[in-house]
Amino acid sequence: MIRILGIDPGLRITGWGVVESDGNRLRHVADGIVMTDSTAGVPIRLRALHEALSALIELYRPEEAAVEETYVNTNATATLKLGYARGVALLAPALAGLTVAEYGAKTVKLSVVGTGGADKNQVGVMVRRLLPGATLKRADAADALAVAICHAHHRASRNAWSRSAANAVRA
Repeated sequence: MIRILGIDPGLRITGWGVVESDGNRLRHVADGIVMTDSTAGVPIRLRALHEALSALIELYRPEEAAVEETYVNTNATATLKLGYARGVALLAPALAGLTVAEYGAKTVKLSVVGTGGADKNQVGVMVRRLLPGATLKRADAADALAVAICHAHHRASRNAWSRSAANAVRA
C-alpha cells in the first residue's frame, strides 16, 4: 500500500487529493483545495501555497506525489502565474523527500476516463466511481484526485512490467 498526493496547481486555487494504492485497488483518503488571497502579491500567495502543501504533506504523510503539467494558454501573464504555482507544487513535496511525477492533462484524463478529451464533469464522475466516499467539493479537488489516480495506474503498470521482466530474466 502506498499513499499518493495528487496536485492540480493554480495560483488562485490549487486542488489536492490523497489516495492509497495497492496494485489496482484504490482508496480515497482526503481531498480539498488551497485558496490564496487574490488581493495579495504573488510572493505572498506562493508562500501561502507552499505552507499549505507542506502542512498537507505533514498531515497525510504521502510517499509519492504527482502534479499536473502546465498547459500554455493565450494569456501569457496567466500562464506565467500558473507556472509559479506549479513550481511550488513540485518543490513542496520534493523538499519533503517525496518522489514527484508529472502528468499532462490528456494523460490524466485518458487514465481516469478513457479519453484524453474528457471534460471536467466526466472526470468528476469517474473519480467518484473509482473512489467511493470522495466528497469533491470543487472540480479542482476532483482534478487533483484524478492526477493521483493516474499516477497510481502508471505506477502499478511499471511495477507489473518490472516483475514480468525480472521473471523473464530468471527463466
